[in-house]
Amino acid sequence: MALVKNPDEEFGSTLVGAARAFTYLLLMFLLWIAQFTYRWLKPESTIYVIQCFYRTVLFVMGFRIRVHGAISQVRPTFFVSNHTSYLDVPILGSVIPASFVAKAEVRGWPIIGMLCARQRTVFIERRATRIADQRNELREHLDKGESLILFPEGTSSDGLAALPFKSSFFSTVEGTHTQVQPVSIICAELDGMPITRAFRMLYAWVGDMDFAPHLWKVFKRGHLTVDIVFHAPVDPKAFPDRKVLAAYCQQQVAHGIEQSLAGRGISTADKPALPVPAKMIGA
Repeated sequence: MALVKNPDEEFGSTLVGAARAFTYLLLMFLLWIAQFTYRWLKPESTIYVIQCFYRTVLFVMGFRIRVHGAISQVRPTFFVSNHTSYLDVPILGSVIPASFVAKAEVRGWPIIGMLCARQRTVFIERRATRIADQRNELREHLDKGESLILFPEGTSSDGLAALPFKSSFFSTVEGTHTQVQPVSIICAELDGMPITRAFRMLYAWVGDMDFAPHLWKVFKRGHLTVDIVFHAPVDPKAFPDRKVLAAYCQQQVAHGIEQSLAGRGISTADKPALPVPAKMIGA
């Protein structure tokens, strides 16, 4: 598919978009039936049902997912990732069997809110007066052995760099043996070619962009390749406090983004120039 010079112009195939949209709605209906059935027969397996749903949807939509590094197999693990788009949810959800932590407003969003609810998402309010209660709620999930995925930037970006990580919810794992694994997610290619800054908004969802028109462009466009980089998990007790832990994770994630966008290959053994804690899991 030839690229247009201006990404705001008509892009992609309307026929392909309609076919993908129809298939997506059909898969949503099948997901509802499957989850209703599993909720009664095997309630502990519902997260794997939606994981299968995500993988199927991404295949239908033409996404190619490249995984670098090893995902933590220890439960629970607290996964922390940069955030570029609502598309991060199905992409990360397709490879990580865990529940998301999302802001409370997401619960009311069309389609996304329903999917998040079905994946047992923990909805939080980013208010200082609610931090303690919500930290306890997150810890309850971890105490049950349930892994969580957090976007600690607190907002989405264009994906060219990692924003500073807010440290508030890192207090959830302070003093525990819960593994924390930094994860970088990068939209790297469009139709097999490195994606340019101009076309990055075909993936990124930022500012006051409307959901439906953006999703329609996603349905119509070509094939996007997304890199997921799993960095070495760490033990929170190796860090003096949550702020240092958050800063370390942010820099690991930023390093993964930089490697992917540089196009020189990704090595999870490479580390940015940081003081590395002596007590690293798997190091």
